[in-house]
Amino acid sequence: MDFAYDERTEDLRARLLAFMDSHVYPAEKVFGSQVAEAAAAGRLWERPPVIDELKAEARSRGLWNLFLARHPEGAGLTNLQYAPLAEITGHSPAIAPEALNCAAPDTGNMELLAEFGTAAQQQRWLRPLLDGEIRSAFCMTEPDVASSDATNIATRIERDGEEYVINGRKWWSSGAMDPRCAILIVMGKTAPEAERHRQQSMILVPRDTPGIAIKRGMQLYGFTDGPHGGHAEVEFRDVRVPAANLVAGEGDGFAIAQARLGPGRIHHCMRLIGMAERALGLLCLRATQRSAFGGPLADQGVIQDWIAEARVRIESARLLVLKTAWLMDTVGNKGAHTEIQAIKIATPAMAEWVIDRAIQVHGAAGVSQDFPLAHLWASARTLRFADGPDEVHKRSLARRELKKYR
Repeated sequence: MDFAYDERTEDLRARLLAFMDSHVYPAEKVFGSQVAEAAAAGRLWERPPVIDELKAEARSRGLWNLFLARHPEGAGLTNLQYAPLAEITGHSPAIAPEALNCAAPDTGNMELLAEFGTAAQQQRWLRPLLDGEIRSAFCMTEPDVASSDATNIATRIERDGEEYVINGRKWWSSGAMDPRCAILIVMGKTAPEAERHRQQSMILVPRDTPGIAIKRGMQLYGFTDGPHGGHAEVEFRDVRVPAANLVAGEGDGFAIAQARLGPGRIHHCMRLIGMAERALGLLCLRATQRSAFGGPLADQGVIQDWIAEARVRIESARLLVLKTAWLMDTVGNKGAHTEIQAIKIATPAMAEWVIDRAIQVHGAAGVSQDFPLAHLWASARTLRFADGPDEVHKRSLARRELKKYR
């Protein structure tokens, strides 16, 4: 594996770093003010206007849909090429990913539609997503079952003539609170009596379809994540959509979910490395600026130990993520299954540890809204169960290792 960036990656890195310095970082305070103003007016889920300004600027610079490889409207980058770019966006995860039209859940939904959608589905929903005109939501997790086992999904999708009827309840449906959310991708059971992994299907449900009730927005450690579309609890009562809205075929839902979640997991891990780097930079800056007990915090042995340990952990995680990206490019997602699970375990834990130490060095300021650290920590901690909890991935990894000896 060659660790040098190729010419295209270097070009995009230079352009993206310049965009971050000139537009994204200066916009963070504006973003915070606009979010606070909207929240004070009761508009918790309103997207700050500065995001649209950043999107227009990013697109004019050719920094658009960088995540998407297998579609004419995507950048056509390999996972290895995209990794350092996604890491850069992780330095400002509240703003940068969406500015580049590279924010979840839209990224995974676009990949799903590009790979499995019909021409009509792609024209109706993928096209405006690629252009950043609408947002989308992914409705898989449910409150009444252990969703870490996707075969537990209880929402029903039943055929009735030329329509499907959907009944069930979802939560943590990321993106569904956004006023611009136009389409929900819903996973449910079409054949409860079939083989475990052939019971589920996925279907496209326009958000304004009768029978959909957005019950509430979920809070993530007290954060609404409103500007990112929030996370909704959604109820489906006799929701009817055309049979043509089914994605792929009946019974394909589980396989589609696995195909969608693999790339999503590595994208999260790429950004987490950037989040950890941002936290380490803030830690070092704070340690050099604050004094206690007769000298700068940076002279304290425990602080130096944290800094050194953070650097080792970040570099170790980055190497594993890059190896995983390379394997996904060379042998496919299935061939990189072990590594995808490994980074999903290791990277959020690494970022959580680094951000926690940065918070500690900042003292009370670290948990306040004056620094991004509290939100970074909440995001990293959440990713220890989003897209599959640590324990599920560890169980799978252990069984794969044991198989060699049984």
